[in-house]
This record gives sequence, structure tokens and C-alpha cells, in this order.
Amino acid sequence: MKVKSIVKLGTVASLATVLLAACGTSSSSSKAKDQTLHLMETSSLSSMDNAKATDIISGETLNNTGEGLLRFGKNSKTLPGLAKSYSKSKDGLTYTFNLRKSQWSNGEKVTAQDFVYSWQRTIAPKTGSQYAYLYADIKNANAIMKNKKPASALGVKKDGDYKLVVTLEHPVSYFPTLVAQQCFYPVNKKAVDKYGKKFATDAKHNVYNGPFKLTKWSGTSDDWTLTKNPKYWDAKVVKLQHVKYSAVKDPQTALSQYQSGKLDAIFLSGQQPKNYKNDKDFHSRVSSRITYVELNQRKDTMLKNKKARQALSMVINRQQYVNKVMQDGSKAATGIVSSGLAIRNGKDFSKTASVPSATSYNLDKAKTLWKQALKETGRKSYSITLLADDTPAGKSATEYIQSQWAKLDNFKVTNSNIPYKTRLSRSQNGQFEAVVSGWSADFPDPITDLSLFTTGNTYNNGRWSSKSYDKLIDEATTTNANKPSARWQNLVDAQKVMLKDQGIIPVYQTGMPQLMKSKVKGVVYFPVGANWDYSRAYIAK
Repeated sequence: MKVKSIVKLGTVASLATVLLAACGTSSSSSKAKDQTLHLMETSSLSSMDNAKATDIISGETLNNTGEGLLRFGKNSKTLPGLAKSYSKSKDGLTYTFNLRKSQWSNGEKVTAQDFVYSWQRTIAPKTGSQYAYLYADIKNANAIMKNKKPASALGVKKDGDYKLVVTLEHPVSYFPTLVAQQCFYPVNKKAVDKYGKKFATDAKHNVYNGPFKLTKWSGTSDDWTLTKNPKYWDAKVVKLQHVKYSAVKDPQTALSQYQSGKLDAIFLSGQQPKNYKNDKDFHSRVSSRITYVELNQRKDTMLKNKKARQALSMVINRQQYVNKVMQDGSKAATGIVSSGLAIRNGKDFSKTASVPSATSYNLDKAKTLWKQALKETGRKSYSITLLADDTPAGKSATEYIQSQWAKLDNFKVTNSNIPYKTRLSRSQNGQFEAVVSGWSADFPDPITDLSLFTTGNTYNNGRWSSKSYDKLIDEATTTNANKPSARWQNLVDAQKVMLKDQGIIPVYQTGMPQLMKSKVKGVVYFPVGANWDYSRAYIAK
């Protein structure tokens, strides 16, 4: 399939891509001499290993230092990346990607073998990739993940240096959007072998094939720097020389640094969005991220009790939280799938698949269910620790949820806000009772969210399990994979099963209010995936 056909095939999201300015149209006379962009992040960089990174900040950094077969671009389409074109077989089972000639930052050529190695590395159980499940539709992937076949059996092979052939188990309509994800990027085997355990743990123990290369990052520092990569195949379009990130957790500190010119863009929280909504630099965005509470259902009989889970959800007044407390454009969640992510026949999935009683405020019903849960589990009282990040958003969530849960009789809630990396580790290891989690859709299909909560999925931290849910997800990804209407209904029914059983407690869809200097042009924001692309951005005079 030629490049023109690529644009038709890969839709990224029904939520429109936001362009702050026209991309790649700047002239040398309109640009500032110093092409350094200074950005704020709410947490530090966690990982630069594309097989192991799971958070949005790592994803954003990887998105700008690496490139896969395809990439997300203007008008919410998948565009050519390292693949200048691709074709699909009539039965939808085989994709052939034709690669352009490109280089790693160390001067070595990027080949089809780099993709084969990367994908096999990610899918191998010993790697411990939490994104391995995204490979499930590729031939033999599931058997590999279960240690029944070697990683070399994965349905991906090279045909010379510049042709990659992928074989699927069944047709997957959204496959082009999958290969634009960071976990499908190529990896240089020589670099992995050379650096060993140090690979991707800091800036110098890695190589890059994207618009920028990471030139400053200790692995634990709160600041990191990207520098233009002269080896990038399309380096001529890259205007910025540096992108400097700083993790600033305090909103007032970030605002002061923005006002003094130390930062070119910041995220707003608390009363800031309300105070700056009429500022010319203000941008109101809504992401595809849902914040929710996971309850550890491994052993605790109270949290395994359906009535207790329902009570903990019903007692949260989501509308009050987003409208009166957050005031940043966030929306009350109706499920795990964000609004605007997927539309079919004019109907939004988030509305079609909602269960109002699971996300609506009902204090009287919550109190009744809670009393019944205490009785059924043989308790007179109950106490719990609510875990979350030590960011403003994390603290706001725990404080509000604590105030809501306090309305339930004989229930003590203790909040614990800890650094992001620590919280993430504890979530993954099941070291929590209740935790405020979040997930941003990786691609524009409900399965990106719903697949997380199948039995045994590594992201199912609370270990909720439902046979009927698993069956519906399996049907959507196999039997009905190429039957749009039936597949859609499978996914609608699956979310309803989860919500009725209160497998998780959805709280809100994240708003992303931001101040960005008007001199910053050409930045592309996506509601899905890694969100930000700076490859065509520049600083105007």
C-alpha cells in the first residue's frame, strides 16, 4: 500500500488533534536564535527502555527520541515513520512494511532485524514487559507469553534489511495504530549487548533513532534534556536544538518559573485554571486518561465483597469533585473508557457502555450496602490505606476520596502519598489496599482500556477477575475481530460486566489545562498515546 493509502487506513482518535501552530512552515527569519524549549513535567522520567516503560512521561520522551514503523501525525492519522509504505494481504493476516534507509544516533543503519529483535525481546517473558499483551494478536504471541514457545516463534521476520513481514493470528482493524506505539519501536541489539544491565538506565547507555536524542539524564534526576539528532532520517524538519524537561511538583513554583521565563509551558492545577482561563497562553485540553481506584482483591474479604466495592464507588460525588474541586476541565468518569475515544454510528462508547448506578452518587444506598458488607464479612469496623502519587493531582484525589469514604459508618481511611516511581512499583507488586491509578488510551479503540482487566493481565493490579468478562474480551479479539458490530457489542457488554461488579472504581477523565508561551509554535498534542510531538516545533521571535 502506498503512502497515500496509509493515511486512509490508520485513524488515531475521534478526539481531534490539537495543533498549536502550523507544522514545519517556519522560515529562518521568523525563528528565535535560541531554539531551546523548556517544559514542565509533574514527575521525573521513569524509564527509557521501550519494552519496560509504562508511564506517559516516559512514553512522551520515547516518542521524541525514537520512531517506529508508523507515527501519529496531523489530522489524527497514522503517517509513515521508518516504514515509507506498507501493504496488507486480502485476508488481513499479513502486513508487509517497506522501510526507508535510516540510522541510529551512533551511525549504524536501522534495519528490519532491529524490529525483529525488539519485538522478540519485548514479548519474551524474561524481559517482564507489561506491554507484551499488545502483541497478543501476532502469530504465536500468546504461546510465547505463556512460555510454551520461544520468542523466536513470533510472527515477525525480516526480508532483507529493509522489509518487515508481520503475520497475525486474526485480522486486527487497528493494527497500524499499534505499531506506532513505543513498545513496537526498533531496538539496537549491539547497544543492549554492549551496555548490559545499564542499557537505557541513563542518557549515555542508549542509542536513538528519532528526531532527538537524550543527552542529559542520570536515571534518577528530576531534569533531562533532548538534543536534535543529526542522524534522524528527516532531521531537516527538526527546528529545535534542545528540549529541556524539569519535574516540578508544586504548581505555584511552576507558575513562578513560567512567569519568570524559566519555563515555556506548564500544567495548571487547583485554582490556577480558573484564574488563567482567559489568558492568551491558556489551552484547555482533555486527555484519554481515566483516573480510577483499584482495590486489592487478592486476599482481603472486605474488598472481595461486591457490596463493599459498590458502596465505595457510590459514596463518591464525582460531579462535585470535577466541578467544585478540580475545576480544570476534567469530566466525571462513566467507565474505564474515556469519552470521545471511540464512536460508532454516531454513538459514544462511553455512554453506550455506561452503568449509571456504578458511577453515580447515592449516599443512602452506599451506606446500606456498606453495613451489609460489614455484616457479611463478620466485621464491626474497617480501616484502609489509600495510596497515590505525591503530585498535586494525587494529593487532591486522596483527600477528596477520603472525605467521601468517611461518610460510611465505622470506616477509617489513611492516606499515603508517595513518589510516582515508588507508587508504581507498589501497584505492580500488589503492595497496597486501595490505590489511585490512571490509564491513558494507547490507541483509539475501547480494547486499549478494557484488555487491562482480563484475568492475569499485568496491569490488573487489584486482581479483579470475571469469567464472563474474559469471554467477552476474548470474543472481541478472536471470533468477532473482523465483525465490527458484534465486536463493538462484546466490548460494550464487557464494560457493563466490570461496572456492575465494580471491578474498579472510575473517578474522572483527566483535563489538561496548560499555559504555553505564544512564541512556541508547531507543537502537536494527541489525546491518545504519548500525547506530545516536538519534531516540528520551534521558538518564534
